[in-house]
Amino acid sequence: MRRAVHTSDVVASKLEIQPLQLKTLDEINVGICDGMTYTEIAQKFPSDFQERKINKLGYRYPRGESYLDLISRIEPVIFEIERSRQPVMIIAHQAILRCLYAYFHQNEIPEVPTLDIPLHCVIKLTPAAYFCDEKRVLIKPQTGEISIKEEYVQEFVRSKSKQKSFIDL
Repeated sequence: MRRAVHTSDVVASKLEIQPLQLKTLDEINVGICDGMTYTEIAQKFPSDFQERKINKLGYRYPRGESYLDLISRIEPVIFEIERSRQPVMIIAHQAILRCLYAYFHQNEIPEVPTLDIPLHCVIKLTPAAYFCDEKRVLIKPQTGEISIKEEYVQEFVRSKSKQKSFIDL
């Protein structure tokens, strides 16, 4: 959580805005595995490591959360974002961002844990009729060099139009 808070403080000072920290947007609670690397988890809790590998969506860390728990936790935030008439910037860890991204792009729930949310990237979603327009801004942390990937929007919209959504079922 410290990295997200630090990033939001830097961005907020550059944009001259007041950041709002919400406990609801804390990273996924990994319970007794907090502070451990995946290698350490695999060594200390091999059966848990395997179970998570098989079912990343439903796996709940011992004394922690699953992606399904996380989706339930952030639901009120999604409602607030939907009600907002002002732009909203969210700086969070990947699990939170995957859940939000999936909601706004109408992904199926089982897809959530595997969505590509790259590090050092700003993803701008602009609501449109029945989908969100998307622009990705990639930032090289070593140099600060920025590149914009707009073609991602067309690739995404084309690939999504071939898939079934909740509406089609």
